[in-house]
Amino acid sequence: MNQVNRTQKTFALTTPLYYVNDLPHIGSAYTTMAADVEARFQRLLGRRVLLITGTDEHGQKIQRTAESKGRSPQSFSDEMSAGFVSLWQLLNIQYDRFIRTTAPRHEVLVKEFFQRVWEAGDIYQGQQKGWYCVSCEEFKEERELLEGHRCPLHPNKEVEWRDEQNYFFRLSKYQEKLQKLYHSQPDFIQPDSRRNEVLNFVNQGLQDFSISRVNVDWGFPVPVDPNHTLYVWFDALLGYITALLEPDEEPTLENALAKWWPINLHLIGKDILRFHAVYWPAMLMSAGLSLPERVFGHGFLTKDGQKMGKSLGNTLDPIGLVKRYGSDAVRYYFLKEIEFGKDGDFNESRFINVVNADLANDLGNLLNRTLNMVKKYCANNVPTTTNENIPIEHPLKAIGLRLGEQVKHAYEALAFNHACEAILLLVQASNKFIDEQAPWSLYKQGQIQAVEPVLYAVLESVRLAAYLLSPIIPDTSSDIYQQLGYGINFNQQIETATAAPFAIHSTWGVLTNQQKLGEARPVFKRIEPAKNN
Repeated sequence: MNQVNRTQKTFALTTPLYYVNDLPHIGSAYTTMAADVEARFQRLLGRRVLLITGTDEHGQKIQRTAESKGRSPQSFSDEMSAGFVSLWQLLNIQYDRFIRTTAPRHEVLVKEFFQRVWEAGDIYQGQQKGWYCVSCEEFKEERELLEGHRCPLHPNKEVEWRDEQNYFFRLSKYQEKLQKLYHSQPDFIQPDSRRNEVLNFVNQGLQDFSISRVNVDWGFPVPVDPNHTLYVWFDALLGYITALLEPDEEPTLENALAKWWPINLHLIGKDILRFHAVYWPAMLMSAGLSLPERVFGHGFLTKDGQKMGKSLGNTLDPIGLVKRYGSDAVRYYFLKEIEFGKDGDFNESRFINVVNADLANDLGNLLNRTLNMVKKYCANNVPTTTNENIPIEHPLKAIGLRLGEQVKHAYEALAFNHACEAILLLVQASNKFIDEQAPWSLYKQGQIQAVEPVLYAVLESVRLAAYLLSPIIPDTSSDIYQQLGYGINFNQQIETATAAPFAIHSTWGVLTNQQKLGEARPVFKRIEPAKNN
């Protein structure tokens, strides 16, 4: 199959295709926020970006859940999928494709892919005996189970014993090829803790896995045997390929793979690592397709130091959180306070303190008071000082000149917390600088020529901070840029990519006195605890 050789000007990334057994939870929101941040950053680099998200809607668990509510699986899936779309809008997620695995065109591609793997001799019929977790849609090894035959990921539910005829994929055939992949491309699985986990699993020996189920109606029939239904993972993983199709394209693998394949980055939670880092590449090898560049598995979230769950009554509703505090506040906390790749915790008091300190006080108040001084001391014009007149050793310029490249590396490594911390150092240094220089005192003393370089340096530092933070807090950054006289809105993808190239805006000293400043207003209001807390 001919595939177009893509250049570095494109970047395709995915979230998982979320299972619709329930409305979206904070873990799903966390992955999607991270994906959106990385997509926005790639757009700032001037790349054409394709961010894929969507819902996985087949399987026995969906069928049972829908039946328990007196619903059809399709109507239940429609409702749950719409819940994800609604939350992504609230969170200001700029996805490009939303794929649903119940889409008719997806079935066409699944059948074509199945045929390729079938012709490769990698699918056969056999007997499956073992413990099956309906919630995971996965057979479990005895050694994995908790006491009482309970799934470690769903400890409140017992697994079910299954003894049935299934179709299998010859995963064992690809053990050596997978080991060579992990060795030759050490960055294929990230972070290192996830890579080590996969290596340990594969080195123990791979077993063929079931790709079909019997007595399950909700799913695509196996092309060679309609008495069997395709296993949810074999179906769902292929959603990443279906999503590559243009809306009006004929659904063929050739069309789907022509422009964006291979995927640059799969972002997932660590609980589905095995499917994406072992099963998925083996399936692609069997079909003769190139592999994605990187699979990144992040950690789990807790609340107040405890695992979240309905039985514990401590779930965190992402919709309520965003409606109460705003999308920028939620995005900032989860990406700044949690090291992406490790487990992290949400505490509402800490959330409020961090957001108020960093965004309302340090960043927002700095811009507001500086603009007010510019209005009073400089007739609301950018000070006539130029970048060339400010020495390299200037305390803010010295930080700003190296900050763009530093933050770029952090975003590329998905080290969002490091990006935020580095940017915040410039903001904090700017607050310290303006307090020490006291331009209000200089103005009273008639030293207007000394006032202008101070105000320029602070305004330029705020501008740079806003630009570099724009993937994380696009609304706040847009407001800052507009108050500084720019027509850039970081929520407009095309304008961002063309009007704000990273190489220009990520350096220090971009502001000129040709900019007409806007009216000073708070860009981020302090948030307060919910009244019922």
